[in-house]
Amino acid sequence: MKKLLLSTLASGLLLVGCGGSKTTTSLLATQTPIETSIDLSKVTNDKVPVTINPGRFTTETVTYRLPRVVQGTYSVSDFGKYIDSFKAFNYKGEELSTSKVDTNTWTITNAKDLDYITYYVNDTFDQEVEGGIGGEQPFSPAGTNIEPTNYVMNLHGFIGYFDSLKNSQYKLDVTAPANFKRTSALQETSNKTSEDGSLITSSYFAPRYFDITDNPMFYGELDVEEFQVGDIKIVLSVYSPNKVHSATEIKGVVEKMMQAQKTYLGDINSTPRYDIYLYLSDGSEGSPKGFGALEHHTSTVVVLQEDMPFDALAESMIDVVSHEFFHIVTPLSVHSEDVHYFDYNQPTFSKHLWMYEGVTEYFATLFQVDQGLVDNQEFYGDILQKIQTAKNMNDSMSFTEMSENVLDEPYAPQYYNVYMKGALIGMCIDIIMREESNGQRGILSLMKELSNKYGKNKPFEDDKLIDEITAMTYPSVGEFLNTHVVGGTPIDYNVYFEKVGLMMSEGKVKTNYIQNGGELIFAPNQETMKLPFSEAVKNNSFWADNGVQPGDVMKTVNGEAFSFMTAQKILTDMYMWKPGQEVEVVIDRNGKEYTVKTKLTQSYTTGKNITENPEATQKQKEIRQAWLKG
Repeated sequence: MKKLLLSTLASGLLLVGCGGSKTTTSLLATQTPIETSIDLSKVTNDKVPVTINPGRFTTETVTYRLPRVVQGTYSVSDFGKYIDSFKAFNYKGEELSTSKVDTNTWTITNAKDLDYITYYVNDTFDQEVEGGIGGEQPFSPAGTNIEPTNYVMNLHGFIGYFDSLKNSQYKLDVTAPANFKRTSALQETSNKTSEDGSLITSSYFAPRYFDITDNPMFYGELDVEEFQVGDIKIVLSVYSPNKVHSATEIKGVVEKMMQAQKTYLGDINSTPRYDIYLYLSDGSEGSPKGFGALEHHTSTVVVLQEDMPFDALAESMIDVVSHEFFHIVTPLSVHSEDVHYFDYNQPTFSKHLWMYEGVTEYFATLFQVDQGLVDNQEFYGDILQKIQTAKNMNDSMSFTEMSENVLDEPYAPQYYNVYMKGALIGMCIDIIMREESNGQRGILSLMKELSNKYGKNKPFEDDKLIDEITAMTYPSVGEFLNTHVVGGTPIDYNVYFEKVGLMMSEGKVKTNYIQNGGELIFAPNQETMKLPFSEAVKNNSFWADNGVQPGDVMKTVNGEAFSFMTAQKILTDMYMWKPGQEVEVVIDRNGKEYTVKTKLTQSYTTGKNITENPEATQKQKEIRQAWLKG
């Protein structure tokens, strides 16, 4: 998972984001697939009817659940909140007694007579709070959408499971208007057109419930493009409600990026097809407000803003999709028992988010310099930003302890550090391995070795992973992990930069228009519900050169009123601003207005730089070359 969240109550623009019971005795008399159906032609009040026919039970009572938590997310979603009119029927068509045990759970008595259950599903997009981060609700790319022109079908929001039947096969029928485009990586077994030609029912097969949750669908007025990356067919499906962006233009960016990713990964090739589902939110009521992506084994669901300039959209797609695609390495090919035997109701979590999300984020950053998409200095700048943001978090918290308790306080607020410090942990291991092997081995080769040993169908034991990595690599790697990942000792990055001939120095550095490095230049005031500029604005050259002072409050930005309610969208837009754009910002200073109307220039602040040491030894240069260029 990767979230693009902007919290004005946190430390800045946060790029955040990705246990259980094993097979038990079946409650079914026969092993026929569980038959499920979703009928998009019978939507009522934005609610979709769902029917579940599980076959014949042999017990008096059964339990049916919608997921409380889904894989790839590290928060509570409670998909049962979006279920209405839950009913069970016997073979005579008579309603059976049901009881709702909790938000996500129903029990059915007289289960030996149970024929099927029905219910209606509300979508989650319509019920998101502003900012997408309030309360326990699905992160938008993990959510659902039900509207006449588009259906985002993360199937975990539509189809649940019987406790002991998660390993049963599923047959899924989806009925929709014939003119809808439809994409899914789930295996389609057949399709049938209605007599009048207006509807098509597509049938799909899932080997077990995991495959239901792991294969989202996209239906509606879609723009679809396909291309090849090595042996992998990439299917890009775009929904842009106002037709602002097209799949054709986005394809050019994504194809170039993914070709570079595949070259970087080499022989890692876990799927013949990979789907990218991009929903572009227009900001209207009922549109999603949490931006980012959620990974699956063979697909990713992405939600971004429709009104982004194309260059900003392209940058976000590179950032988000590259991260999600690298998840084919971990946790999709290398993962623990907590991931493999995931409990959707009461999950336990692995200790190794530093690897699942951190190493994935590191790959998404490193491959760009490895493949020449960015230069060395741009890469160093990305690393520096992660260091600065990580230092605003709890830098002495055990990463393994945080990972294992990620739903709970005080660990939950530290989650997004997996994309900052987690990536930096990956960097340090990479540099250690390059030094120890004279440039021949790095963290990518380690992940390939782990993938070859385990793979998607064989989990590792969580408590043994660090010892195993140490045995596969070097004692220095184990020492680093035990000191800085299991233990809470902050990392001195200068130690690792010195190994590759880099150094940190103070000076003039580039920044964006809402931060100095990792520091937000606003001081939210919850009492007045305003977001005035903080003292930090003095050290942001663009605003300082245009006369902005601490305490000033933005009233409008390019004609849009600025407030706590609109801060998520506007500050995200501002984060994406590029030099050369025309902007107009109306400022309130103690009741008096003045306007900044100008063309953006690059903004600078004073801070640390990562530069190449001109006195680096030949060995340091060689290790740096191996680190950056493989």
